[in-house]
Amino acid sequence: MNRQEGSGAARGPAALVTGANGHVGRHVVDQLLQRGVDVVAASFDPVALRARFGDAVATARLDFRDPDTWPDALGGADRMFLMRPPAIADVQDTINPFVDLARAHGIDHVVFLSVAGAGRNKAVPHRKVEDHLRARGAGHTNLRPGFFAQNLESAYRADIVEDDRIYVPAGRTQPVNWIDTRDIAEVAARILVDPAPHLGESYTLAGPGAVPWSDVTDALGAALGRPIRYEPASVFGYMRHLSRRGLPRGAIVVQTILHFLLRFGQGATEDPTLERLLGRPGRTVGEYIEDHAAVWAGP
Repeated sequence: MNRQEGSGAARGPAALVTGANGHVGRHVVDQLLQRGVDVVAASFDPVALRARFGDAVATARLDFRDPDTWPDALGGADRMFLMRPPAIADVQDTINPFVDLARAHGIDHVVFLSVAGAGRNKAVPHRKVEDHLRARGAGHTNLRPGFFAQNLESAYRADIVEDDRIYVPAGRTQPVNWIDTRDIAEVAARILVDPAPHLGESYTLAGPGAVPWSDVTDALGAALGRPIRYEPASVFGYMRHLSRRGLPRGAIVVQTILHFLLRFGQGATEDPTLERLLGRPGRTVGEYIEDHAAVWAGP
């Protein structure tokens, strides 16, 4: 057995959180703990999980490409937060068989972190997972969030810290509706605690309103005490830039396509579902920046 038990480890039926080191998963763990739910936190790196959560959770190594790691992660859990790691495009031989084993191990409800537009775009891997869950009954809920505010601390951090700019091929004028992953995680935790009203549902989740890039850089500048600018990139200029940053080719292609599509409004989705499920408005990108200003303060 690879599972590491802490003082807060699963005593009864627990919630399994996959991708528990990620921008959404780590907050799902926190939200579940706040609600008194026992948690099994799973990821490719359980050492990092123990460093993050200490003894508050049980931890397990989970690699969707290694079925030998699956049973240990699933043991003792009756519900699951499921996410697709970006590196996994082939879900038919990885995530979907994992879902089947999870059902066999007694997972009654799956909250799946999908993506905005999966309902109409059959080409995205998330849609294949959604279809697989749907074919196996109503014990699932799909969350389809839009553009993460936390991209500012991952994809854009180096440019902000080193060059005082955001540099992406998203055009000059198209606004983006940023969603804070803390809000996504709260929705996921609420559903895992009380799944009955959400059986078989798919929810598009959007932030409180689309804003221009200049609003984002103004908020960064105010939080950091130095000017931050938005610089639209060309497609090829951006790909060269990411290559110099050392990103692998696959990640360069994905990030370029993602940001190019923002020019056509794909990041500006408006939807009231998040506010309805939370019972409050979602956090603005400005609030997110204020809460995380230390992220961009220096190297």
